[in-house]
Amino acid sequence: MLKIIKFKLFNQLVKSLFIIFLFLSLNSCGAFKFKKSEALEGPERAKKNIEEGRGVSIANAAKGIRGGKTTYEFSTSNPLWRASLETLDFLPLTTVDYSGGMIITDWYYDDVSGNQDSIKISIRFLANDIRSESLKVIVHKKTCVASNNCKISVLQQTKIRDELHATILQKAAVLEKEQKNKKQ
Repeated sequence: MLKIIKFKLFNQLVKSLFIIFLFLSLNSCGAFKFKKSEALEGPERAKKNIEEGRGVSIANAAKGIRGGKTTYEFSTSNPLWRASLETLDFLPLTTVDYSGGMIITDWYYDDVSGNQDSIKISIRFLANDIRSESLKVIVHKKTCVASNNCKISVLQQTKIRDELHATILQKAAVLEKEQKNKKQ
């Protein structure tokens, strides 16, 4: 009985040594070596996450708050975003995505005019600055002859696109001025 126990212990010892030897040999070949990623640390990572629309960890946000170097933009503090929502408040919205920088309305047509053309407006935010290049307004037009026979086209240079663009920029400038006055 004692020989069987010694044989089992010896067998387990040999297996353990074999596994350790195997692990060490594979480790020296580089099979289990961890590659150091080019991960950004601290505020750089938080800034990159914000630019990509990802979340920010609480630890990094706290570091930024203590250092007073936060540049986080929220939808309520972005005048361009607020002006766009105020301008389009009469339309039903299908997509409102602040992190993606997009507002899309549902199809809308005016019963009063009597024509069956519908429009759909998409607004893309290219930057947070209040400039003409920071905003892209796209107007789609749907013309239906019958209920299943519709043609959709993009209106390039139209009065409604130009007026929406100008109105949003004007409102954003006013909102930014009000925001600066509140801070002072």
